[in-house]
Amino acid sequence: MDAARVDTGLDDFGDDAFGEGLEVLTRSLRDEARLSTIGELAMPQLIVNLLAQRLQIEDWYRRHPEIGDEPIEQPLIGLGLPRTGSTALSFLLAEDPHARSLRRWEAVQPCPPPSTVEGLDPRITRAEEEGAMQSQLAPRLAALVPSTPTGPEECQDLMALDFKSHYFQAFAHVPSYSQFLLDADLTATYAYERRTLKLLQWGSDPKPWRLKCPSHLLWLDALDRAFPDARFVMTHRDPADVLVSVADVYAEVGRMFGDDVDMAYLGALNVEHWSIAMQRLLDFRERQPGERFYDIDFAAMQGDPIGEVRALYDWLGEPVTGEFEVGMRRWWAQHAEQRDANIHPEPDAFGLDLDDVRALFSDYVTHMKGWTA
Repeated sequence: MDAARVDTGLDDFGDDAFGEGLEVLTRSLRDEARLSTIGELAMPQLIVNLLAQRLQIEDWYRRHPEIGDEPIEQPLIGLGLPRTGSTALSFLLAEDPHARSLRRWEAVQPCPPPSTVEGLDPRITRAEEEGAMQSQLAPRLAALVPSTPTGPEECQDLMALDFKSHYFQAFAHVPSYSQFLLDADLTATYAYERRTLKLLQWGSDPKPWRLKCPSHLLWLDALDRAFPDARFVMTHRDPADVLVSVADVYAEVGRMFGDDVDMAYLGALNVEHWSIAMQRLLDFRERQPGERFYDIDFAAMQGDPIGEVRALYDWLGEPVTGEFEVGMRRWWAQHAEQRDANIHPEPDAFGLDLDDVRALFSDYVTHMKGWTA
């Protein structure tokens, strides 16, 4: 925190609810993580940058309290297990010129508000340089998780501003922090995400937000409190096809920052978190009116992506313009070679028995088949 104050010359971090997650995370990194030399440098830098962003966000609000008046109305929030096609869907939706996605370069560094920057934003250049460096450190990761500097990004970075974000457990072996997340109250986390979205939107024409993050499944009640008028689009795929893939992503990310990646631990971690997440989803959906959710099957999305987005927009009551459709077709064609090109380790490399996985997720699979029929 002192380092962030020195870097920015600011001292107001806003609501102090972030301190709980920060304390658990830093203790877990200190006592449990198996960080490499790169990780020892990168993790403190990441934390200081997040704290610095909080300081700058609060400073912008202090100088421009009207930011708080920005409307965030009826965002469309993408849900679903990881590796279910939600990333591809988010890139297709980002082609809509009449909607607004959270872009990679601004998710990492929300300040200054984009509307205050003239010409090419230097954050885009920095994001391109960081992407090139990541491709060198983990060339396989780019194929596993498509990402571009100006493309849509998950909410993980904004959630990390409150230090309650799933992505920390991909970066490092932090079991006590991972356990903390399961029972954590993310009310302040999502309130701060909404606060940050207002800042990103300020000074530009308000457009409906298209957000996405699989981790939201764990904390839907808190998400709903922050975005009570949100609608949800959920992508679906057999969990037995998902768990090996997501554990593989965790392992690939972990190798960037750690010396000792425990494959069996990553398999068990993901089974625990995502099975709990799906049970919480089922409980949440039982209490919600059906018109808040739109469901898309992975195979249907792969077979007719434009048709699936058209059906989604019919449900939203919004048009698919010609410009939007051209952009979607262009993106899908350009990225066709990257889809399904990955060969994952065998399940037992992560200590996974797919029959056990199927049994654990059977209730969800039964509902999934009904939702996507």
